[in-house]
Formats: sequence, structure tokens, C-alpha cells
Amino acid sequence: MPAYYLEAITVTLGIFLLVAEAFVPGKQKSWVGLAAIVGLLAVLALTFRAIGPDQAPAGKAWASFALWDLYQYTSTAKFYKIVALVSAIFVLILAIDFRSVMARYTSGAKDESGTAEYYSLIVIATAAMMWMASAKHLSMLFVSLELLTVTFYILVAFMKRNVGSLEAGVKYLILGALSTGFLVYGMAWIYGATGTLSMEGIAAAAQATPSNTALLFGLSLMIIALGFKVGAAPMHFWIPDVYQGAPTPTTAFLSVGSKAAGFMALITVVTPFAQSPYGSKIYGVLAILACLTLLVGNFGAIPQNNFKRLLAYSSIANAGFLLLALAANRTDTADLTSPQIVGFYLAGYLIMTLAAFFVLSIVRVQTDSDQIDALDGLAKRNPLLAIAITVIMASLAGVPLTVGFLGKLFVFRAAVDAGMHTSVMIAAITAAAGFYYYFKILRAVWWNAPHERITLSLRGSSIFTFALALLTVAIVVFGFYPQPLLQLIR
Repeated sequence: MPAYYLEAITVTLGIFLLVAEAFVPGKQKSWVGLAAIVGLLAVLALTFRAIGPDQAPAGKAWASFALWDLYQYTSTAKFYKIVALVSAIFVLILAIDFRSVMARYTSGAKDESGTAEYYSLIVIATAAMMWMASAKHLSMLFVSLELLTVTFYILVAFMKRNVGSLEAGVKYLILGALSTGFLVYGMAWIYGATGTLSMEGIAAAAQATPSNTALLFGLSLMIIALGFKVGAAPMHFWIPDVYQGAPTPTTAFLSVGSKAAGFMALITVVTPFAQSPYGSKIYGVLAILACLTLLVGNFGAIPQNNFKRLLAYSSIANAGFLLLALAANRTDTADLTSPQIVGFYLAGYLIMTLAAFFVLSIVRVQTDSDQIDALDGLAKRNPLLAIAITVIMASLAGVPLTVGFLGKLFVFRAAVDAGMHTSVMIAAITAAAGFYYYFKILRAVWWNAPHERITLSLRGSSIFTFALALLTVAIVVFGFYPQPLLQLIR
């Protein structure tokens, strides 16, 4: 099956569900989310059977389509498509469980008539992420990135009767438009300097002209724009407010899906320059951004008392580790390359962060609070949930025998091998700070006295409970045995 069918099927699924919901009567709309999950699982299975033009049987007309000048299906593209699909499936499970809160702030009634479009938008956003993974031309990268961003504008402000959600939507819209301006302006400079928007052509032009200031300026503008998308400091300031105000499933999707999409685009843009005369300047800038992001994310998380805001700063901190891995510019094919380390870290981050947001959803639905003190005494009220959140926070902090520890270990090893000693020292100090704020949550769970008004239980759907258990177990399993993830990345 041609690889571009994957996105076609995904976006068709999203549109079909959007239309079908309008003609199916009934107050319950969770079936739309369940149908979306089944459809994305089918697309995920097809991902392993899809092929690019280089694998097409002789005589296949689709192998010579002009589309392949814009679209590629490499092993890296396949991996990021899988990341996009898996994250969307878990976010849909999270959204189904969260639908009671969304119904309250959309239709204003007990029925779910205002929530059905939410599931379709997640599917369409997934298609945009999949297109980004295969983009090898800046025009396609821009179109897919903007489709993703516009979809997120709606998802962030979806709870229209909630002031926090509307405020988050406006902030995200304004700053998203600003980042788009940087992106388009950078692409214009690159086109003016090289005469092409193809990444292959841009890489060839970079090798031919070692002192092209216009090309370097355009690339700098694009890095600033993508810094907004991945949450790198100093372009991070939208993240805490948007994460706190958005619906919890949207925050989870932003934290995992949007970040993965941003790093897909960043890798696509900077990798062709790795061995060019501009490489040292570009990767030096990434190293500076990584250090600044690590400092802002980890130290900014320390005073937070809101669970969502803490996870927002955690997202910034993890973006710093990802940037550090990319800045190491490791190209040793015998070991993990920098893009492969980013892929492994993102896969582990997906598991940990989605599990954290599953716990946050339980807190939000049952206590109507995002504060950390809502977890006080959880060990006495629900020991299983307390154990799950302990594993999750330990992995986010980087405790050994968890997938989070391995991700940080690969990053530190790549940075040390690259001779980035100052960056490694900053990363080590900020990682130590991470232990404080992650374990602040565990202090509330295990040491603080429980509140009478708080009752937390796993009274969600069976699929929700299974997903949380699966993510928690995966954190430990991949910490002991990371080979399946490594094989998929390689």
C-alpha cells in the first residue's frame, strides 16, 4: 500500500466522523471517540504495511507521482507516524473519560451534544502530524504544521463556557500567529538565498556557498518559530497559561503530540546542515537554547502548586533535554544518532506524560481541582493509584530502572561525547532540581494527611483503567528492556 494512503485514510476518518455525528441522534456521543480509536488502530496496523516509491513493485504508476518530491516514507517518518497515532489513541481514551467536564462547559447541559467534534479534531490533527513526519519540502512542512496549529486553536478553546479555556485559546492564537510569521519570513529568506524550498536543494546550496548570510538568517528565523512549537526558552512563555486553561486531553495532546511534531520539523530543518559549514553555528545555537530551556523549565516548576502548571514546566524542561540531544550532533551509526536519541526520548516521554495526564484527569473529574493538594493522602484512599503515580513521577525525575532514566542517560552520554561539558553541568544541576518538584507530588501522596472532601478512585471506564495500567507498566518494562523501542527507532 502506498504510504500516502495513511494520511488520506486518517483525514477521511476525521471528516466522516464529523459528518456522521450530525446525522446520528442521541445525547451520548462517546461512540464518536470509540469509532475514532478503532479507526486509528486500523491506520496504525496499516503503517507497518505501507511502502514508499523505492519499495514499490515494478510498473506501479503511483511510484512516479510528483507527490514524492514533497513526501518521503523513511524509517524515521514511519517512527514518528507511529508516535502520532499512539499518542492520539491514548488522548481519545482520555477525552472519552473527560467528556462529563467538557459537556458542562460546552453545551451547558448533561447531554454531550457539544463534545462530538472534539474527537474528530483530534483525528484531523493526527493526520497533520503524520504529514509533517513525511515532509521533505518546506511548503509541505508549512501546510501540515499550520493545519495542526489551527486545529489546536480550536481544541484549546473548546470549553467555550470556561473563562480559562477561552483565555488560553486567545493566548495560543496570538503567539501561534507570531510564530507563523517568523516561520514564513524565514522560509522566504531561505528561498531567496537558495532558489528552492526542497530540503535536498537547500542542503546542496549550503555546501556550495559556505558564507551565505541570508541563508543563515532565514534558518535562524525558522528555529525561533519552531522554538515556539517545542516550548524552548525564551519562546516558552505561552505554555504554562495555555496548558492550565486548556481541557486536560488537549493539554496532554499539546504536551506530547505537538512537541513531537515540533521536533519532527526541527530535525527536518537542521539535519541537512549537520555536515555543512553552518553546522557549528546552528548546533551551537541549539546548545544555548537547550541550557536556557533546562534552567527555565526545571527552576520554574519548583514553586508550582497547580498540577497542570507543574507538568507545563516539566514539558519545557524535557524540551531542553531533547534540544541537548539534538545539539550534540551525534552521527555515529554504530550507536544511537542524535535524531534517534530524540526519538527514544520522545517515545519514553509520551508514555510518562500521558500516564501523568491520566492521573490528572481522575483528579479533575472527581474533585474539580487541578491543585497538587487534591492528591493529599492518596496512598490511604487509593493505594493502586498512589503506586501508579509514584512510578510515573520517578520516571519523569529520571530514577534508574525506568524509561525516563534511559532517555536522560542517552542524552547525557551524547553530550559528553560531543565535549559539551558546560551544557552537561547545567543539565545535571537542573535534573537534580527536577527531583524536588516531582517528589513534591509524592510527598502529597504518601505523607500529607487526606482531605475529607477528596475521594479519588478508578471509577472510570474499563478502557481508561486498562490504558493507565498499560502506560504505567510500560514505564518499568521499557526501563528494564528498551530493545523494542530501540529496534523501532533504528
